[in-house]
Amino acid sequence: MSRENRPEMGIATEQSAKNKGLYLSFLESFDTGRLQAVETAAAAIFARNAQINASHPINEATDGTGYVDDVIAPIMVAFEGCTRQNYIVLGGEYLGTEWVTSTGYFHGYFSKPLYGIPPNGKLAFLRFGEFHRVEGGKIVESQVFLGLAELIIALGLWPLSPSQGYEGLVVGPATHDGINAAPSDAKRSRASADLVEGMLKKLTSENEAWRPDWHKRMVWYGPGGLGSYATIDAFAAFQRPFELTFEGWGDGSESGIKGVGAACKAGDGDYAFLSGWPMITGIHVKPFLGIEPTGKRVFMRDCDWWRCEDGKIIENWCMLDIPHLLMQLGYDVFSNLNTKNPVTAK
Repeated sequence: MSRENRPEMGIATEQSAKNKGLYLSFLESFDTGRLQAVETAAAAIFARNAQINASHPINEATDGTGYVDDVIAPIMVAFEGCTRQNYIVLGGEYLGTEWVTSTGYFHGYFSKPLYGIPPNGKLAFLRFGEFHRVEGGKIVESQVFLGLAELIIALGLWPLSPSQGYEGLVVGPATHDGINAAPSDAKRSRASADLVEGMLKKLTSENEAWRPDWHKRMVWYGPGGLGSYATIDAFAAFQRPFELTFEGWGDGSESGIKGVGAACKAGDGDYAFLSGWPMITGIHVKPFLGIEPTGKRVFMRDCDWWRCEDGKIIENWCMLDIPHLLMQLGYDVFSNLNTKNPVTAK
């Protein structure tokens, strides 16, 4: 299997700890609730030519200023009293590059449209995941995931078939220790990295060889449209059919496809993280969210954060750019929002 030949995860380094400190200082600018404060802080940390990618419908944001102009500003304008809550902040090295990452929620009074999603005039939540490559104290590359499918589902506007899992707010780590600002123990970071990477290499195995790597009380917090699952059996009942929906599900190397795989992946203490833009590829051969097989090869923007406990993976937060995946299948979820009769499509 091509996944057996993947490079191992990196781990958090002394430089990672410095970068996390820099990143956490930047994140403090959100505490003011003022866009101007975020703009000022971003101008100091983002390189002028920083490459910014973000979830569909943003996709390629403006170099340098796109993180604020194309991602953050629309959210803060749409959500009055916008508050950012981070529950995971990590960092690490991978193949000679240093990354920082965070995930959590933006929330506020949803009063103006957001990327074509109509406001509900109520409190609304938008999950986010950020991955930033740092060089010389500057962010030079970003991958920003937004849970827009989750927001659409929460508003009752989802036009496609529902998932079989839980759809709703996703909590942070049960241990409340996901913001890891201090330098990490290298052995613990390596143990987390190797545990998670070992599990990932076993995905797509017919005998579900990945099962022993998971804690019996595991929870997989999935993206909107796929849902979340608790216990290994419930997760397996989702995971295997999902893999089989996209033939050749994996990193694409067996099909001779280049550029598919992790941009960053590392262990940081009891946690690990990964992001790829795109990360997974496969051919659509079975129905997906009610869309009949198209035979098209798709590429999935995917990211994860894992928490490990007692040598097992116990919590996994996953985000996947579902609207972008649907666009590749010829379906524009933003043009088909079920605004007139918000009931589940059959």
